[in-house]
Amino acid sequence: MRFRPDGLTANGWAVKAGIARTIWSDLRRHGNPSRRTLEKLLGAAGMTLAEFEALRVGQAASTGSDGVGLADPGRGWRGATPTPLSLFTTRLAGEWGEAGSGIAVYSIDRSIAVGKLDRPAALAADRDAYASILAGDAMWPRFRAGRRLLVSPAANVGVGDDVLVELKDGRVLINELVSQTARRIELRQFNPDVAFKVETSEVRALHKIMGEAI
Repeated sequence: MRFRPDGLTANGWAVKAGIARTIWSDLRRHGNPSRRTLEKLLGAAGMTLAEFEALRVGQAASTGSDGVGLADPGRGWRGATPTPLSLFTTRLAGEWGEAGSGIAVYSIDRSIAVGKLDRPAALAADRDAYASILAGDAMWPRFRAGRRLLVSPAANVGVGDDVLVELKDGRVLINELVSQTARRIELRQFNPDVAFKVETSEVRALHKIMGEAI
């Protein structure tokens, strides 16, 4: 509710976002928005879901369960300064599957960092975490081109998460995880909006995108 657009009532915000009255009522009572509902509400407020999640990760990491900062002087100690994240660049490397599919596939060289970013406390325990600059607009409106994505190889990945998929041929896919079985994963690209399957035999690793660096 802190992101409600100026000049709109709560109900007016729901109408602008195209949220049904029953869904909005349930959300106000229980605070359990689906990813799609949250995306609509944030879009009506001029914010992407990735931007919101980046803010949420930063706020959650800065405080303990009692709401007091872990490095607050009242605790009598300060945590060690976390090491920075290496920043890498992705480049468009053609299309996945048949020609004309419109599904973007990328290359990324993780041997050469183009910069460093402050490490969020939420990634302090993931020594292999890194950040990657997104090329192209295939994931718009979830992610804008040029945004720096925070990537965690150690985080558990679930359906609905944004993921960076390392393929065995050296390329990567950046999509939403729709479903996962022992034999294949289903992914979703947003622009153009298309779902597609990748055999697990073609996948080297599945890394969770934690949000954007801000």
